[in-house]
Amino acid sequence: MNGILLVNKPKGMTSHDVVNKLRRILHMKKIGHTGTLDPNAEGVLMVLLGNSCKILPFIKNDIKEYVAKMTFGYTSDTLDIWGNLEEFEVESYPTVDEVKDVMTTFMGKQLQIPPMVSAIKVNGKKLYEYAREGIEIERKAREIEIFELDLLSYDKDIELRCLCSSGTYIRSLCVDIAEKLGQKGVLSSLVRTRIDQFTLDQTYTLEQIENGEYSLLTNYEVLNKYPYIVYNKIEDVKNGKRIQLPCRDDMVMIVSGEEVIAAYQHVNNGIYEAKRGLW
Repeated sequence: MNGILLVNKPKGMTSHDVVNKLRRILHMKKIGHTGTLDPNAEGVLMVLLGNSCKILPFIKNDIKEYVAKMTFGYTSDTLDIWGNLEEFEVESYPTVDEVKDVMTTFMGKQLQIPPMVSAIKVNGKKLYEYAREGIEIERKAREIEIFELDLLSYDKDIELRCLCSSGTYIRSLCVDIAEKLGQKGVLSSLVRTRIDQFTLDQTYTLEQIENGEYSLLTNYEVLNKYPYIVYNKIEDVKNGKRIQLPCRDDMVMIVSGEEVIAAYQHVNNGIYEAKRGLW
């Protein structure tokens, strides 16, 4: 079985837990996910099956969408409601207009410091592993971009929708919004509703998958951010030979029909070298 499975990850499971359960359901060893989703979050998780695991280095996952809730009156060591909470009295809640005005200031490119509970590695160890040991690591701010930020509802809790670049931490965004409003606040709910062109309504629950009620995406459907090039001498491609192509794109996918054969990278003057066979 080869292909890409869009899973609706349930709350309370790690992404690794989901992969392990899918191994048992599908009776497969060769399986992996394309990007971690927090245990207390739910939503779109892209899982690669069989030979489709080969495409992992070429999946961009540039844009992600989340629906989140932020609750006033708390701080937390994990920046969310599931950490060690400290409660504060909310003397006066901000108005809807104040919330909207502050949210507009977070649009566009900006620097964000990753939280200690992130999966970023420092000296070969993930930040959340340091956090579990009570160790605080200095983190460098990273550039992120927020494309859309909408207020969905506001009744003491803020519910928002965020379309952003990969690597944006919504828990940090919620805390920053609260701080800019002169408040204390933490993330209290998180759903990933989109990874690039793939949305929550295209996903399958673990129960549906267990019942055989699912279908897979092909490599051809997932890698379409790259130029697709038809090359007649497929044997040369399968043998990993350098080839001449009438383009100058940095990375292209060699295809035959609707099958992606290989990823090729530009060297110079239209000469491309094989990066990986994908058949």
